[in-house]
Order: sequence, then structure tokens, then C-alpha cells
Amino acid sequence: MRNDEPNDHLVTAGAFSAEEREAVYRAIRSRRDVRDQFLPEPLPDELVWRLLQAAHDAPSVGFMQPWNFLVVRDAARREAVWQAFCRANGEAAAMFSGKQRETYQALKLEGIRKAPVGICVTCDPTRGGPVILGRTHNPQMDSYSTVCAVQNLWLAARAEGVGVGWVSIFHQADLKSILSIPDHVEVIGWFCLGYVDRLFDQPELAVRGWRQRIPLEELVFEEEWGARRDGAASG
Repeated sequence: MRNDEPNDHLVTAGAFSAEEREAVYRAIRSRRDVRDQFLPEPLPDELVWRLLQAAHDAPSVGFMQPWNFLVVRDAARREAVWQAFCRANGEAAAMFSGKQRETYQALKLEGIRKAPVGICVTCDPTRGGPVILGRTHNPQMDSYSTVCAVQNLWLAARAEGVGVGWVSIFHQADLKSILSIPDHVEVIGWFCLGYVDRLFDQPELAVRGWRQRIPLEELVFEEEWGARRDGAASG
């Protein structure tokens, strides 16, 4: 059986309409990491599947598609994840001091309990065999690919009126035990999903004074590190 000629699959490319472009940029600008504003209304299965399909449409190194999505609705299992988070969160709080610790402890991190759906996104570094096109010199490319899937899911969720919160404060071994994840599989994160009717108009950590967005002009170099378009050098 012969493969189709690659050129048989080329289709017309071009810019989206102005309205379509604005919708894409609006989703990017208004996406937020939701920690507490979830509504209790359940997410329909078909909606969750659309979001997962958007995630699965992400690019991946060597087309290895290293991701898995563990969808968790059971309250008892989500409570176990919450307890694992709480243990790690106490450790994290102790790493800060003074005003930063107070600000950290004031953050409401209730998404694991409040959101009706949790999704654990994982990366399987063995998928596709020991040698992967594009990963031969950077073994982290499978993890980066999985994060592309996360971003797809996040932007699709924003378009659907669904909030997403990324929980990264946990010990991998705890989540692997709760969810029966094989040892060799990497946990990328636990994601809280639920409808929201309000979002912060800027990142919550900026609103709460944790950190402000760095101007793009300070982050762009031309041709070599530290060289800016206006000719000024960066230290």
C-alpha cells in the first residue's frame, strides 16, 4: 500500500478574516489561570471532549503525541488530590518570607474542590520508541509538546466560557499513587475545569501585586543576545 503523495494534502493557506483574527487574539489576551471563580454547574461530556480534541490537535515533536488526559470527576478522588496539594502547598509557603508569604497564603486556591472536572495531563517519554525525530538532541521536547497541548486546551476553554486552573504544587509521586500513573510517565499538571462567569481583567498575580507584566520591548533582541532594534545594548 503506497502512501499518498505529500503534495496531495496541501491546501490553500491565508490569513483569517478580521473577525476571526480578533477572536483568536481575544482568547489569548483574556485567558486566565482560574483559582477560585468556578461555578458548580457540570460540564457536558461533549464539551469536555471538544476541549480534549483541541488539546490533541497540538503539534508534537516527531508527531509522537506523548500526552494522556486523565479526566477526574469523582469527588473523593479530587479530595485526595486536594490533600496532596495541601501538603505541598504548606511546604511552598514556607519557602517565602515576609510580605510575600502573606500574599501567597492569601491566595484562594480552591479550584481542585470547586471545579467539577479535573484533568491530569501527562507525558509518556517512551511513546514512539527510543529515537524520536526532533528529540535526538533535546530530550525535553516531549514535555514541551505536551505543554502545547495544554495551551490549546486552555484557549479553546476560554472560547467556550470555561475556566482553567493549572495546579503544579504537588509531589509527582502523590498524584501517581492517587491516579495509578506508571512510574515512567511524567505528570505535567493537574488542571481544574469549570464554567466561570467572571474573570480578572489582568493576571490575578498582577492584581494582587505579586508581579507585573514585563514590557515586551525589554524581552526582544535582534540578531544576538542583548542587541535591541534601536541600537541600545542590554546588560
